[in-house]
Amino acid sequence: MVTEGRIWVPYTLEQLAPLPGKLGGGSSIVDVYDGFDGAVPDTAADVELYVLPYTFDREPLARIADMPRLRMIQTLTAGYEHVLPYLPPGVLLCNGRGIHETSTAELAITLTLAALRDIPTFVRGQDAGEWRSGFYPALADKSVLILGYGAIGEAVDRRLQGFEVDVVRVARSARAGAHGPVRAMAELPELLPRADVVIVTVPLTEDTRGLVDADFLARLPAGALVVNVARGPVVDTEALLAELDAGRLRAALDVTDPEPLPADHPLRFAPGTLISPHVGGSSSAFLPRALRLIREQLERWSEGVTPANVVRD
Repeated sequence: MVTEGRIWVPYTLEQLAPLPGKLGGGSSIVDVYDGFDGAVPDTAADVELYVLPYTFDREPLARIADMPRLRMIQTLTAGYEHVLPYLPPGVLLCNGRGIHETSTAELAITLTLAALRDIPTFVRGQDAGEWRSGFYPALADKSVLILGYGAIGEAVDRRLQGFEVDVVRVARSARAGAHGPVRAMAELPELLPRADVVIVTVPLTEDTRGLVDADFLARLPAGALVVNVARGPVVDTEALLAELDAGRLRAALDVTDPEPLPADHPLRFAPGTLISPHVGGSSSAFLPRALRLIREQLERWSEGVTPANVVRD
């Protein structure tokens, strides 16, 4: 695949070292462009491989229109719906599979435990000088439904092992999984009434937009917890708000719709709701895995091997 075309990467060559020798030590055809800081390279017309910076901002995406020779885009995000409107025909799109599973799965478990054990109440009690003791729900003995069983869903499952829970795995179609059977989406109506916790890890597509709607939520038992570490629009915000305001369900959300969530949005004040600001992938685990994936993709590029993580071609 390698040619004389340019490559744009969002990290310094020192961070990415060692680069494949066929790329000329990196300095001959690799430019550093992080999307925002400093001058934009003047080599856009020669770029064939573009590694997007880790951002959902439109400015780096808009540069794609200035790349007539572009052949491949590498994202550092697991989801790629934000790139599709800018993707030229015939250009390979590769996502950040392998970067975010660890961090996002950790946060999914953190949000689940924090919501169930009501950690926000303890924090507020500490701030108020109050000793808010009592009994709180445990994760143990719960039925946890993982909605979406890709790399992140499987990583969540691995971390649930040992918590003494019954894990129900759900994907688009049924199959055998490393930790147990994976059920089909079509079975959700019969699975949801037995789910104490639902952890949402599906990608955002036209099929999953609004998947967690009023009917979905109504099937959950009273007191169930909805944890969303996927994308905000997978959940119908108004339908979720109705359940939260009624006190029937609880929620722990790393993503919301809209996002960022306005300061006066009612979701911020809904009872039984814990919100983190879309930081599933934003941890110390991100950079080492991002650099490793970029190096692997550059190696494949230099050897003429099909890249990993192709999601559109």
